[in-house]
Amino acid sequence: MIDRFLDAFWAERGAAAATLEAYRHDLQQFLAAVPVRAGSIDKSHVLAFLAGRMRSGVSTTSIVRQLSCLRQFFAWALRESIVSRNPMLDIDGPRRPQSLPGTLTAGQVEALLAVPDTETPLGLRDRAMLETLYATGMRVSELADLNLGRLNIGQGVIRVLGKGGRERLVPLGEAALDALQQWLRVRPELHPQDERVFVSRSGRPLSRQAVWQRIRDLARRAGIAEPVYPHRLRHSFATHLLDNGADLRVVQMLLGHADLATTQIYTHVSRARLKALHRQHHPRG
Repeated sequence: MIDRFLDAFWAERGAAAATLEAYRHDLQQFLAAVPVRAGSIDKSHVLAFLAGRMRSGVSTTSIVRQLSCLRQFFAWALRESIVSRNPMLDIDGPRRPQSLPGTLTAGQVEALLAVPDTETPLGLRDRAMLETLYATGMRVSELADLNLGRLNIGQGVIRVLGKGGRERLVPLGEAALDALQQWLRVRPELHPQDERVFVSRSGRPLSRQAVWQRIRDLARRAGIAEPVYPHRLRHSFATHLLDNGADLRVVQMLLGHADLATTQIYTHVSRARLKALHRQHHPRG
């Protein structure tokens, strides 16, 4: 039954593999905890399960995700006549805490970009990775999966394959384009094993974990005290665009967000930064 639901959910939504795996785990956990068959589950079973999760100290974020999973599952089960009523109706879960994404200042970004040794092939690769992440706001998975066929050096754009198989065109900018061109000239020296743009010393494609580790090491060398990870460059990309007057819908398109509400959190980051600058520099701040 779970397999059937996930197949339908993937077909309807184009859900990513990580989302499907999380939903599988959530459903297995829920159905194992409920003492009746799926067709007999009612609202009281759901509420008892959620109460147990809260008592066990599970994070609000995890519970919100499980609720979303159960809503999708029971809507499907009702359509498939597995249940005669939807037990999720009128169940309100906890609100997800709104945490503002961490960003780097423009000065910290410049310090980070200056670290790689551009006299070496790996230094040119690292500089190209950093410039590309900051210039495009790509997710680390999108960067790791980027292949040569998705780069249009002549037009200065990347065709990014994002979540749910959605594609978007993102401009590179002169600095990132120059860094990529320098890296691509020396890339053959590492004898790449496939068409992925960013490869290791041995020519194998860089994994997401390898990119994450490399950026963390470079940030440490740049003297940045707080943790730096690929998604922080994505947050910085969006916030700096809005700080400089970019339209919210343009930022949504560049980030590949399906919902504008997801992008709107960056407007809060921009306002928080502006308030901090006002307090710091205004005589009566």
